Amino acid sequence: MIDALLQEKISARLSETAQGIPVGISNRHVHLSQQDVEALFGKGYALTPFKPLRQPGQFAAEECVTIVGPKGSLTNVRVLGPTRPVSQLEVSRADCFALGIKAPVRESGQLDGAGSALLVGPKGHVELHSQVICAWRHIHMSPADARRLNVSNGQKVSVRSNGERQLTFDEVVVRVRDDFALEFHIDTEEANAAGLKNGVQVALVR
Repeated sequence: MIDALLQEKISARLSETAQGIPVGISNRHVHLSQQDVEALFGKGYALTPFKPLRQPGQFAAEECVTIVGPKGSLTNVRVLGPTRPVSQLEVSRADCFALGIKAPVRESGQLDGAGSALLVGPKGHVELHSQVICAWRHIHMSPADARRLNVSNGQKVSVRSNGERQLTFDEVVVRVRDDFALEFHIDTEEANAAGLKNGVQVALVR
């Protein structure tokens, strides 16, 4: 009987590990168009890679900007590369309070009715109109990961964390693309609520 219970626990643990999804915690950051890069840092300027991110081809740049809102400002906000067709600023709810702006919780690229703010760089400034969001929690994954986890692009799932502050995250959007690496993206507030750190494993709720 003891051996059977032990084997059941081992099997459950192995299953959980196999389905584990690493956590990636996003602090405030900004994605810039090339036009806005040049407005902030100078004509012909190119972003300088500082550190690669888990997602293939993406990186944290050496460049940082200041965000200015009606109530305050935030300095040393990291730029992420490469450049995108449209600039997008991603902040937390606490950041919104500090800046005095309203930013909806949205998926990346869904900017209709998003918030606004001012970006200041060493060579100029850029006004962001309906380009500021609080990122909706989501999972990046490849088609192979999606098949293994039995989910599809755009599906909303639940994810469970472990530890002293165990928490279940609902309404997590699945994002599937050939060049995506498996990673559960949340912001710093959500991570703190669950006591999570970068790289720890979470699991889909079955």
